[in-house]
Amino acid sequence: MIMTEYPNNDILSFAERREVVSLLSRLHTLAADSFSEEDKAEFNQLSRRALSSGLPAHDDKGLCTPVMTLRTAVAFAEYVDPDRNILLAIGMAPLLAGGYLDIMDIRRRWGADVASLLVGAESVARYSSFNNMANRENFRGLMLSLADDIRVIIMMIVRNLVLMRAINLHPDDDWVRNVAFEANYLYAQLAHRLGLYKIKGELEDLALKYTNREIYTQIAHKLNETKRSRDAYIASFIAPLRKKLEEAGLSFEIKGRTKSISSIWGKMQKQKVDINGIYDLFAIRVIVDTPLEKEKSDCWLAYSILADMYTANPARMRDWITIPKSNGYESLHATVMGPDNKWVEVQFRTRRMDLVAEKGLAAHWRYKGGKGDSTDQWMNNIRDILETADAGPMQLMRDMKQASYAREVFVFTPKGDLFRLPAGATVLDFAFLIHSEVGAHCTGAVVNSSHRKISHRLSSGDTVEILTSSTQSPKSEWLNIVVSPKARNKIKQKLNEEKLRQADIGKETLLRRAKNRKLELEETEMMRLIKKEGYKYASDFYADIALEKLDPAKILSKYLELTDHEIDPESSHVSAEEFRLSPQTPDREDMLIIGGESIDGLRYKLARCCAPVYGDKVFGFISSDGVVKVHRDDCPNAANIRARYPYRLIRVDWSGKTGGELPATLRIVGNDDIGIVANITSLISKEPGVMLRNIAIDSNDGMFQGILVVGVSGERELQLLIKKLKGIKGVKNVTR
Repeated sequence: MIMTEYPNNDILSFAERREVVSLLSRLHTLAADSFSEEDKAEFNQLSRRALSSGLPAHDDKGLCTPVMTLRTAVAFAEYVDPDRNILLAIGMAPLLAGGYLDIMDIRRRWGADVASLLVGAESVARYSSFNNMANRENFRGLMLSLADDIRVIIMMIVRNLVLMRAINLHPDDDWVRNVAFEANYLYAQLAHRLGLYKIKGELEDLALKYTNREIYTQIAHKLNETKRSRDAYIASFIAPLRKKLEEAGLSFEIKGRTKSISSIWGKMQKQKVDINGIYDLFAIRVIVDTPLEKEKSDCWLAYSILADMYTANPARMRDWITIPKSNGYESLHATVMGPDNKWVEVQFRTRRMDLVAEKGLAAHWRYKGGKGDSTDQWMNNIRDILETADAGPMQLMRDMKQASYAREVFVFTPKGDLFRLPAGATVLDFAFLIHSEVGAHCTGAVVNSSHRKISHRLSSGDTVEILTSSTQSPKSEWLNIVVSPKARNKIKQKLNEEKLRQADIGKETLLRRAKNRKLELEETEMMRLIKKEGYKYASDFYADIALEKLDPAKILSKYLELTDHEIDPESSHVSAEEFRLSPQTPDREDMLIIGGESIDGLRYKLARCCAPVYGDKVFGFISSDGVVKVHRDDCPNAANIRARYPYRLIRVDWSGKTGGELPATLRIVGNDDIGIVANITSLISKEPGVMLRNIAIDSNDGMFQGILVVGVSGERELQLLIKKLKGIKGVKNVTR
């Protein structure tokens, strides 16, 4: 049933009435196999109702008007597919937007699928008004996340094409440029990835026309021929080539195309030439069906046939079959002088090569300079359906839900900037995405005009304004709030920075307390103590001192215990004169004279803080447990011991018997040269009376620092070893 009478609407001009009847007739013809008589009557009724409802019949600033809706329906049926549900949804759009239909009524009367299409299209159209092309990849993601049915995205592409056709003479130049910009950078790119090449080419041409009309006119005038005549030229070029290839027994497919005006302009800009310098205004692609082992030979055979027919330009020869591009692209490109002295580019490739070029890493849009993203795979799947379905591709896609963006949300700032976040992202995630300092000081946000906490989860389409405070700082609990890797890393970084700051404070506190007690803390001994206290990192240990989780006084007492010179101020004050020795079984042959005479059975220890060896000037200190601890006169702790406990000092001299090797610790510093460690160890191994017990080397910025523990028989041997170590090339200093 075709509506032949004019709609009863006084606001329609005569031309518009004729257009409405023509559009309906065209639609019914295109959808003859998809629309039943009942569907046609239904659509006619919707159109009459829309045209008689009081809605503006034709407004080129809005897509949901009766005339624009009919144009969209026809374009969709013509360029994509005459799908019944989509066409009904397009027809209902103005009535739904105007409040004449309710989505619940639509669901009950026409089904959930039609209602879903309308809801998706309405959501995408609403966000399209932002014109946020600065973040067009994110904007495309927002569209895809709001429209979980890919058919909605295709509907939007077609609607944009209809709009672009209608605004040629629109008086608002700024608005036209915005629409054209959006069409070029969003809808044209989506159309290309979906294989809707005709729509993509027309959108790009119209975008150039509206944004740079002068250039568009110049190129169009320079070509001086219509698209139809250019297509006719391609057909005339292909016909004899096809015949020759068939005679050669090749199985192949030929695709011909003429360069669009926008594509020509792009090449002129890139190559910095005028239109006469563009060699491939006309392009042919020959796709050969051949086994893998005959790919190269058959492609070159096809090329030789072309070269016999037309004069080739050797400077424009591109052989990416013999040596493929690094991204896997394989093709043989030749440029020949065709009829009427026009340059034509011909590409030869096999079916496999074409598949790699179109859908692999070397896809056309990517090797031309575009950027891929996570939608590529499902975009390719949709294109497969569009290109290979025998009938009703939209029907095949009806239940195909895209999932690439199901794990993401897209939110706006109050200024309309668009950002992409993982699904489940919170206000705090968004704050750190804006800037790490914004995140560090975030206290909450205003989401869609409502105040929300930092833990509030965001949804696609939310408008978010972050609230901050200079007194706010990251907390470890924040790691349980955020979901994005960026926010998590930034929080950890901020927490580490704060921990290091606290660690500096804690270390300074401990050093100050040690100085008050006239103690010099050895780094090596402190690391032993830190490990013993159960800390993996020194920064955690010192931070806990700053946070008063550890008592510096207790830490210093433990340090003294660890270094074998614990002083118990509560113990009885036993002087050296009052000290009485108790018989003990000697651990070694006595090599010390204590108290002016050699005494058998005396318990004594060599202090580990200074590790005296035979020949060093030493003194004895009587500890509270009755053990004499022997220190070097220049021990780092000697001054503190003499000042605070002079009554516990006792004279100690070497007896003349070494009693074997004693351990000595040396600190060595030098240039981090190749082989220097080997030179050090080699020298020590050759020294008589010296044994290397332990070595630890650390290098940084071209320098090394090492700790050597050697066994020596006396101070003379040790001093000789130090002198020789200093003589090694690259060694800067050696100290005990």
